[in-house]
Amino acid sequence: MIRITRAAAAAVLVCSLALPVGVATAAVPDRPPAGAPARAARAATLPAPTGPYAVGSTVLPLVDRSRTDPWVPTADGRALMVTLHYPAAHPGGGRPAPYATREEARLLAEQLGPGVSGDVLARTRTHSRTGVGPALGRHPLVLLSPGFGVSRWTLTHLAEDLASRGYVVASVDHAYESYGISLPGGRTLTCVACTALEGGVHGSVVTSTRAADMRYVLDRLTGPEPVWRYADAIDARRVGMAGHSIGGASAASAMVADPRIDAGINMDGAFWQDLPAEGLRGRPFLMLGTHDGMHLPGGQDASWDRTWTALDGWKRWITVAGSEHFTFSDGPVITRHFGLPQPELPADRAVAVTRTYVAAFFDRHLRGLPRPVLDGPTPENPEVHFQHP
Repeated sequence: MIRITRAAAAAVLVCSLALPVGVATAAVPDRPPAGAPARAARAATLPAPTGPYAVGSTVLPLVDRSRTDPWVPTADGRALMVTLHYPAAHPGGGRPAPYATREEARLLAEQLGPGVSGDVLARTRTHSRTGVGPALGRHPLVLLSPGFGVSRWTLTHLAEDLASRGYVVASVDHAYESYGISLPGGRTLTCVACTALEGGVHGSVVTSTRAADMRYVLDRLTGPEPVWRYADAIDARRVGMAGHSIGGASAASAMVADPRIDAGINMDGAFWQDLPAEGLRGRPFLMLGTHDGMHLPGGQDASWDRTWTALDGWKRWITVAGSEHFTFSDGPVITRHFGLPQPELPADRAVAVTRTYVAAFFDRHLRGLPRPVLDGPTPENPEVHFQHP
């Protein structure tokens, strides 16, 4: 999905120990495919959520002033941008929620290459609305952390789908770890961490920092003085975390650091911190990745084998044939819209598989609902393979 220089490739090893298929050698074609300019002139629309609820959305800017930012120590605390998606009380009302700011989208579009308009990317149509109240009741909370270099909004199709199924979803942008994060007042943070990792800083700095970020987000959402006016809609006894790439690795680190997180998912990320001797103390964990030499057992990313052995609760290692690193994000929707190279797995199937298995995992472990799709291969999902049955 992203064009990456060889110098930056070392930093992106944090994401998955490999560049996504087609990106390292041909992330952007020499000339757009026939019809690509016409497609790219229109804004894309994210796939519609599949659950019974309409979806509400709000953005919460947070600053943790109890910590020094590891990438910019002179910053005024650790800045975080959080988008909440949640089941809405009623369909309609409010205003359509934006996908990204123009500046955020422009900075990512530069990585995608010629022919990709940041303005068009920013205008991607979502299925959530701002200014609407949540549905009655208390809902499980899912934390989402994006891949290294990209922003929280690259997980929007998954966040909206989970919210439509009855979850409150907090997608978090981590300061200086994205190509662009817009803050209130018009300031934009860029990827200082990219340069740091190119210079040899270990990926565990990212995962441990993100674990602390998620602890702070949990405190502000579920603590005695919550930052969201509708915080009573969150059931703090049922909390999960999922992430893409290093965000997925951070899910394990966050679970080690914070016992409030009950279940976790790593979507195609290398683990940069080994689990302690006690594992995750019986809490469930799903590893969802590519079906190739990277994330099959015995693959190039040996951290998956080490972590699998250390996991001490319910666990699954699932690989998806035809997928690539950005399959588990909005990447398939974006690259298809702009005519960029596509992996073997079609975008619609990439979206469906990611949503199906992430939702099934949280339904089972945060709601206690039976989800047989997690028990083994199914005819409906022939791309999905279970390792270590």
